[in-house]
Amino acid sequence: MHILYQDRDLAICIKPVGLDSESQLPSALSEKLGGDIFTVHRLDQNVGGVMVYARTKSAAAALSRAIQEGSMAKEYVALVHGVPPESGDWEDLLWKDSQKNKVFVVKRMRGGVKKARLEYRLLHPGEPSLVRIRLHTGRSHQIRVQFASRKFPLAGDRKYGARDDGFSAPMLFSCCLSFPWKGKMLRFEHLPDWAEENNHDPT
Repeated sequence: MHILYQDRDLAICIKPVGLDSESQLPSALSEKLGGDIFTVHRLDQNVGGVMVYARTKSAAAALSRAIQEGSMAKEYVALVHGVPPESGDWEDLLWKDSQKNKVFVVKRMRGGVKKARLEYRLLHPGEPSLVRIRLHTGRSHQIRVQFASRKFPLAGDRKYGARDDGFSAPMLFSCCLSFPWKGKMLRFEHLPDWAEENNHDPT
């Protein structure tokens, strides 16, 4: 576990694939930094990337408020099968089957259905292609489902239609977090090796 930044209020770290973001990682941070660690957002266990944790109750409340108000920006990189259009702004209705722990795109609003929106841009076309994604909502399995429903499943994501491609987990990584903090905007970014190798993004 790599810590990008820490102070008395915050701890920003790189979550390793395989660690649970709501129990194992906070426990590891507490052991390393001391004191309480408060979870304010989550990543799937088989997804890695940049996460922020609060070290005080007041910081947790402020971060949770930023998430609720939409002022915390979350960006991801992913490898997807096929070549999607150069950019997109996708809105879908998602429904989660909790028994199967699987999410589906549905046609109409009903009980348990939630709106989901993301924007993306294509960084490097190929097989697989590299995309960068900006989430506007934080639904369970959102990126995986929205791409798979358009026939661009994430590499390694056999739950949502990827073939046996040699990847052991969905190739998805939380690469950037930005949020307002004490009158300024904080931004933390980190790309995994597999994204650095194919990153043609001029920004």
